[in-house]
Amino acid sequence: MSEKLRIIPLGGLNEIGKNITVLEYGKDMIVVDCGLGFPEDDMYGVDLVIPDVTYLVNNQKKLRGFFITHGHEDHIGSLPYVLQAVNAPVHGTPLTNGLIRLKLEEHGLTDAVKLVTHQAGEIVKAGCFQVEFIHVNHSIADAVAFCIHTPVGRIVMTGDFKIDPTSPEGMTDLARLGELGKEGVLAMLCDSTNVERGGYTPSESLVTESIDRQFRGCDKRIIITTFASNMYRIQSILNIARRHGRKVAVTGRSMENILKVASELGYLQVPQDLVVDVSEIKSIAPNRMVIVATGSQGENMSALSRMAFDNHRQVTITALDRVLISASAIPGNEKAIGKIINELYRKGAEVIYDKSEGLHVSGHACQEELKLIHALLKPRFFIPAHGEQRMLRTHEKLALQMGMSPRRIFVADIGQVFELTAKTCKLTGELVPAGKIFVDGFGVGDVGSVVLRDRKHLAQDGMIVVSVVLSAEDGGVVSGPDIVTRGFVYVKDAEDLMEALRYIVCDSLDRCRTKRIKDHAAIKTAIKNDLTAYLFKSVKRNPMILPILTEL
Repeated sequence: MSEKLRIIPLGGLNEIGKNITVLEYGKDMIVVDCGLGFPEDDMYGVDLVIPDVTYLVNNQKKLRGFFITHGHEDHIGSLPYVLQAVNAPVHGTPLTNGLIRLKLEEHGLTDAVKLVTHQAGEIVKAGCFQVEFIHVNHSIADAVAFCIHTPVGRIVMTGDFKIDPTSPEGMTDLARLGELGKEGVLAMLCDSTNVERGGYTPSESLVTESIDRQFRGCDKRIIITTFASNMYRIQSILNIARRHGRKVAVTGRSMENILKVASELGYLQVPQDLVVDVSEIKSIAPNRMVIVATGSQGENMSALSRMAFDNHRQVTITALDRVLISASAIPGNEKAIGKIINELYRKGAEVIYDKSEGLHVSGHACQEELKLIHALLKPRFFIPAHGEQRMLRTHEKLALQMGMSPRRIFVADIGQVFELTAKTCKLTGELVPAGKIFVDGFGVGDVGSVVLRDRKHLAQDGMIVVSVVLSAEDGGVVSGPDIVTRGFVYVKDAEDLMEALRYIVCDSLDRCRTKRIKDHAAIKTAIKNDLTAYLFKSVKRNPMILPILTEL
């Protein structure tokens, strides 16, 4: 029986971010992208979310390399963690690899990982696969799609893209995509992020015009925040600042890193004497100053957040500031961004953030661009990717409108396995390990669903610790019970309740002693059950209860 191509999404389906897909044929395997996700509101204490790569660990002898479409966190962010479990060469374009190298340096992995740099148009052999790099437009430079030549046919993975005829890099390589469509494409996995939006994604050049308009006639200091990775926009800001006779200071770690890497690689042209250190801004007149800052998504420790809440060492927000937020909110970040905007207003600053001002355009294709890609590639099979369920389903409808048979469209979930031959595609019913691994500080994977459940419980209802010292001889109470609460009630205002809880604990201990129950686990369970029942009846709350028994 001939081998079949297996495609296994380990992330990026039914979610935003955490993009990672496995392609496997016989004894060879490659991975496209290796991104992270950001914690949701109920993931208390979690810093990052990375994919479960158990399948890669179990098949690491087959792994021929990681191929990365572009340098955004949702496509490269998990690499430092995953590469500690499974090491293989990482292939990317110059800027993408420059950003990956920064991450590897932070984790002490620079010497352990082989980074291989390619240009759009190159074809790279990896086992039985040949991976072709195809230039596409996105909100970061050096983004590519992949045409993966496999023994059963061509697989096109668009990565994140849009079509921008005025891009400084040149438009998405529609000519090559059209050629591939004529040669025959077995399957396409396509970005679904903006599929709910009709029409075309506006050009980045419109944002440049809008930012320039905000500079004209402005006698205030300008503070602007945008995605650090959007080098086209940063270059525009530099050019506009110079044109209006302003100096530029950059603040925020990711922005400073991007400026350094992009300048070294030639992606950013920084005019001489334009950029000054943020420590020098007080010596420059406010109406001659531009500050480019991180914080477009309301991140707690970002530069803009620290400015808004008076925690920034060099920048103090006043009524002499105009703040431009040149970004759209990633779903889930709206509240954090709103909190910063409100605080900026409280300081008297002028804040401009409305979409009507044209300060941001998306980096993802809208419906008409997606239709064009479908029409050019004419894939035999289609798998919507990079999106939540509603996006994947909307993309399915779009493909149906393009004339595809519903039997050739597959809306899947992470961990599901596709098997393809030259003429067929099917979901096998097999499930491989896939899901979320939580990063908390230096801990990777040591916070699971049980720990998150406990953290949620603590956040909602607080905790009660009951400490009792028992006699080793007869089980009688030597001292206590002492009751300590955290996040439940203010003890000094609830003395009657505390006394009632002590009475219930004593009653539980007496009952256990009468029944000659000496097992500490059983005694703790009795205390917890009695306290839980009383608290729910009396105050309709369910705090975490931790009995501590000590024998003397």
